[in-house]
Amino acid sequence: MNQSTTPVTLALFCKVVDNYGDIGICWRLARQLVREHAIAVTLWVDDLKSFARICPQVDTQATVQHVDGVAVYHWRDQEGTYRAEDVADIVIEFFAVDIPPGYVTAMAQRAARPVWLNLEGLTAEEWVEGCHTLPSMHPRLPLTKHFFFPGFTGKTGGLLREVDLLERRDRFQQDAGGIAAFLGGLGLAPAEQRACKVSLFCYPHAPVAGLFDAWRRGGAPLACLVPEGVAKDEVRAFLGAEPVAGASRTQGMLTVRVLPFVPQADYDPLLWACDVNIVRGEDSFVRAQWANRPFAWHIYPQDDNLHHKKLRAFISRYCPDIEPLERFALAFNGVTEPAGDDWLPLWQAFSGAFESLACRSANWQKAVLANGDLASNLLTFAASVR
Repeated sequence: MNQSTTPVTLALFCKVVDNYGDIGICWRLARQLVREHAIAVTLWVDDLKSFARICPQVDTQATVQHVDGVAVYHWRDQEGTYRAEDVADIVIEFFAVDIPPGYVTAMAQRAARPVWLNLEGLTAEEWVEGCHTLPSMHPRLPLTKHFFFPGFTGKTGGLLREVDLLERRDRFQQDAGGIAAFLGGLGLAPAEQRACKVSLFCYPHAPVAGLFDAWRRGGAPLACLVPEGVAKDEVRAFLGAEPVAGASRTQGMLTVRVLPFVPQADYDPLLWACDVNIVRGEDSFVRAQWANRPFAWHIYPQDDNLHHKKLRAFISRYCPDIEPLERFALAFNGVTEPAGDDWLPLWQAFSGAFESLACRSANWQKAVLANGDLASNLLTFAASVR
C-alpha cells in the first residue's frame, strides 16, 4: 500500500463475550497492525481480566496502559464526551459492538471522516461474499460504516496471519529438541511426549467424558493436554482431584494433564507440538488451521442451533470428502450422537484419517494463502474508501 495513503491511527473496540476468543482476535490484529504496518493502535476492551489470561503483561486495574506498542483503554461504559481530534483514522467495532455515542458524534465532527468498519465474525457460509464491504449509512450523521468479513475465499477479507507465522511454525516443528524442551517445560514426562498428544480446548458442554472413556480404552497411549479451567467437571472426575495446573493422572491408555493457561504467544507452539488439536470459537480455530495438524472445531453455540449450519458450511469447504472428520465433528458438537454412545469407533476412524487430513491441510493452506491476510486486506480496503 502506498505509504502516503496509509491511515496512521486506528481504534479497535472489543467487548468480551466468548471469554478469550473476542479479545484473542482483537489482540492479534492490534499487534500485527503495529508491528507489520506501523499503525498506531488504540484497543478499547471491557474485560481486562480475560485479556490478562492471554497477555499477562496487562494490568487489570489500569485505565490506560501500553502493551507491546498498543495503547489499551479500559472500556468501562458508554458514557463520556470525545474530541474530534482524538478520533482515529480507522475505527473498528468488533462483531457489531455499540461504540460509545459520544465517540460516534466526534467521528462525525472530524474534518476528515474516519473509515468506520464493523469487523464481523468468521463463517464459511456463502452469503458473506455478498455482504463483505457493503456500506451502511448512519441514520442521522454523515457517516458510513462498512461491513468487513474474514473468510476463506478471495471475496472475503481472509484470515489473520502474521507475515512470519508459517516460517516460525516450520522451524519449530523441524526442531525435535526444541519441541521436547517446550513440552518438558509444560511438565510432560518422556512417555507423554512419545504418546499421541491431543490439545483440548472446548466449551463446557462438550462431551468430554465420553471421549476420555474412549481414549482410556484405546489401543495406543494418548496424552490429553487441557488448559486449566477447561472441561473442569470432566477433568476433576478423571483425576479424582482438583484440576489445577500440573495435575495429571493415567488410566488405561489415557493420561490427562492440566496445563497452565498459556499466554497467547505460547499457544501456537502448543498447537504445533501436538498431533491433533481440538479447538473452540474463532481465534484458536484459525490458529489450528495454520498449525498444519489435524483438528476438530468445537463451535460457539448459538440460538436455534445456527452454529450447526456454520459448522456444516466449514466442513463442506474444508474436507467434504473426509467423512471420519465430519462424523467426529458433528458428534462432538451435538449435531449427531455416536452409535451406542461409544466414542471409540468415531475416534478410531478420525485418527485413521490423519494422513489424509495432513494432505488436505497443506492444500487448504495454499488456497487460503492466496487470499492474503486479514490485516493487510483491511488496510487496503480502508485506503480505497478514504
